[in-house]
Amino acid sequence: MFQHIHPYQPFFPEGATRLIIGTLPPPRFTTGDLNDRDVDFCYGSSNGLLWPVLDRIFELHLKYETTAYAADQRKNFLTNKGIGVCDIVDRCERDKIDASDLGMQNIKLRDIISYLKQYPKIDTLIFTGGNSKNGPEYFFRKHIKDYGITLEPVSNDVPRIHQFNIEDRTVQTISLTAPSGAANRAIGSMQQYKDLKKKDPKFNTMDFRVLQYRPYF
Repeated sequence: MFQHIHPYQPFFPEGATRLIIGTLPPPRFTTGDLNDRDVDFCYGSSNGLLWPVLDRIFELHLKYETTAYAADQRKNFLTNKGIGVCDIVDRCERDKIDASDLGMQNIKLRDIISYLKQYPKIDTLIFTGGNSKNGPEYFFRKHIKDYGITLEPVSNDVPRIHQFNIEDRTVQTISLTAPSGAANRAIGSMQQYKDLKKKDPKFNTMDFRVLQYRPYF
C-alpha cells in the first residue's frame, strides 16, 4: 500500500483573501521523482493546467522547470494577488500508485475551517474541481459537517457557486472545472463549450478554462 503524503505545507501569504483548494499532487511529488518540466511547488505537475491557464490570463511568462526560480515565480504571483493554497487532503493510501482521486483510501483531511479562523480576511474558496466523489468540494462538504456548517447555493451555473457562514462572516466557494486533462471530456459535453466551439472552430478546452477562471483570479 502506497502512503501518499502531501509534500507541501499550506501557503498563506499575508493578507490573503482567496484560497485555492485541491486534493493531492501526483505521487511523484511525494517521492521526489520529479521530471524536468515539473515545478517543485503546488500545482507544479507538468501535466497540470492551473499554472498554464493563469500564465495566459496574466502573461506571467512562467518557467516550467524544476528550479527554485520557477517555484518563486508562482509564490510571488500568489503573494501579490493575496491568494493562498491549502489542498484539503493531507494524506491517503493507494493500492495503485497514480493520481486518481477515486483511488484514494483511508483519507486524512486538513482542517480547512481551522485555517479560515486563523486567516479572517479569506472570503473566497476556489475549488479545483466540483462535487464528484473524492474531489475537493466533495471532501469539503464532508469536512464542514463536523462543524455543523452547510453550503448554500448561490448559482448552479458552471462554475457552481455556494456560500457559508463562519464567525460572523460569509465565505463564498467557487467550483472550477478541474485543471486536468481528465476533465477535457466533461468540458466537451458542456453546452456552453459547444456553443463557443460552433462560433469559433479553433476554440479549445484551454480557451474555455481561461474564460472560466479569469473572473475569480
